Amino acid sequence: MSAKLKNVILMLLILILLFLLILISSKVYKFYVANKLDREVSNDKNVIKIGFSLGTLKEERWIKDRDIFMAKAKELGAEVFVQNANNDDEDQLKQVKYLLDKKIDVLVIVPNDLKKASAGVEMAKKAGVKVISYDRLVLNSNVDLYISFDNVKVGKLMAEYLVKRYPKGNYLIINGATNDNNTKMIKEGYDSVLLPKVKSGDIKIIGEEWSPNWMSEYAFEATEKYIQKNYGIDAIIAGDDGLANGIIESLSEHRLAGKVAVVAQDADLAACQRIIEGTQLMTVYKPLDKLAGDAAKLAVKLAKGEKLNVSNTIYDGKFTVPYYKLEPIAVDKSNIDDTVIKDGFHSRDDVYRYVN
Repeated sequence: MSAKLKNVILMLLILILLFLLILISSKVYKFYVANKLDREVSNDKNVIKIGFSLGTLKEERWIKDRDIFMAKAKELGAEVFVQNANNDDEDQLKQVKYLLDKKIDVLVIVPNDLKKASAGVEMAKKAGVKVISYDRLVLNSNVDLYISFDNVKVGKLMAEYLVKRYPKGNYLIINGATNDNNTKMIKEGYDSVLLPKVKSGDIKIIGEEWSPNWMSEYAFEATEKYIQKNYGIDAIIAGDDGLANGIIESLSEHRLAGKVAVVAQDADLAACQRIIEGTQLMTVYKPLDKLAGDAAKLAVKLAKGEKLNVSNTIYDGKFTVPYYKLEPIAVDKSNIDDTVIKDGFHSRDDVYRYVN
């Protein structure tokens, strides 16, 4: 065999060997990638997915709810997908569908409308997804859990605080939105305190308003209307601190801020500042760390199929559902340092910012 032929055969053998090595390497690589992807898919399936559908983020408190919930859920190893409906019922239903398409394990919903949101709950149930109604109850929907503060007590605390200091006089009430079940519960609370006083003639309710979408602008206009009628307002119950802001703006324009007693709820930073300044008498503090943190824990438990051990229940208009009830706290100038500030809900520097 000639040297030239030997070289040709050697080159062919080398080429064949290289081809086989490339083929083997390619198969090994594909096997490795396939296994890696399988592991990632498997791991991804083990991650609990929670959909958080918020009716709004307009008020300061809902931003806190979102942030605390997400941080706690992440700490527990869950992934959270957040959607904000901006007070639009149709958008909220579309967003619920989007979250369900993400293959979530649990839907946590803050309904924009107490009845219309039931369609979203129904979609979730058909998809086999557990549902938590967060802070606001979805009516007629049989959610797996309702978590909120004792909203009847919120109304009681506001009314009791005023009655203790103003046992006689003209009261104005500016409620939140009629499409929020919390408004109804808060009213139940303050009515239980005020109606006996109204019956005795000590207190006169000069007006009761309902603010669409909890709009502070409406609260401003409503307060303006009653001031113009010269009723001589002694005290005002506001559905929340956002409404109190509109009320106090109106009072300020008539140099009545601090002269008319105003109470509300949520312990927003601006409300806490007004308490220190003396233009708002009291707010009902609802520790959101507890609400959002516990909601995240319970969502993870639901996803794992664990028992929640919730003893309270609430009737949603059609079904009796588990109710995880938290306690609200009345906060004024005397205890704001020991509650809102001590808990880290707001810093002392922020609360006392406008006071020398």
